[in-house]
Amino acid sequence: MAKSSSKPWLHRHITDPYVRQAKEKGYRSRAAFKLLQIDEKEKLLRPGMTVLDLGAAPGGWSQVAAQKGAKVTAVDLLPVAPIAGVTVLKGDFREVLKDLPQYDVVLSDLSPNISGIRNVDQARILALMHAAIAVCKVSLKPDGAFVTKAFHGEAFEEAKQALAEAFARVKVVKPAASRGESRETFLVARAVRN
Repeated sequence: MAKSSSKPWLHRHITDPYVRQAKEKGYRSRAAFKLLQIDEKEKLLRPGMTVLDLGAAPGGWSQVAAQKGAKVTAVDLLPVAPIAGVTVLKGDFREVLKDLPQYDVVLSDLSPNISGIRNVDQARILALMHAAIAVCKVSLKPDGAFVTKAFHGEAFEEAKQALAEAFARVKVVKPAASRGESRETFLVARAVRN
């Protein structure tokens, strides 16, 4: 990160109320509040559910799902420190997930390494989303839900279209914990088409 942008980012991060609350409540990251707010609106997580968390590191979403009583499988290229109630798999989800059981919810906070070249980054994000949709087609229960991150930009409509083709219902959700200036948003898809 360039020096000129690191100071404003660091100041914003330190003063971010969700960063402070995450530390106070023992969450691994501020992203936990994004899932909590999405779940509050969409009623996704219940005790006894099975949840697959793609792109799980550092584990904030897995932590929330486990605290809600779900049995969680978390997958990431990066290491994820142990979390009670969570089975962690290290590796590329496209390679490590074999013979999948059926899940009630698939979470995807996946993001590729960002190059800074917008059209390249959008293409990488779409490729990951398509791979996550393929996982859903094999492993998501018919009445299950898929939550995925997307970014407003050139490929946003394409992402929504891909989900609309794979699921009966798709909803755009922007939780308060997602910074207002961020292009990040989330899509909640239900009723996978097989």
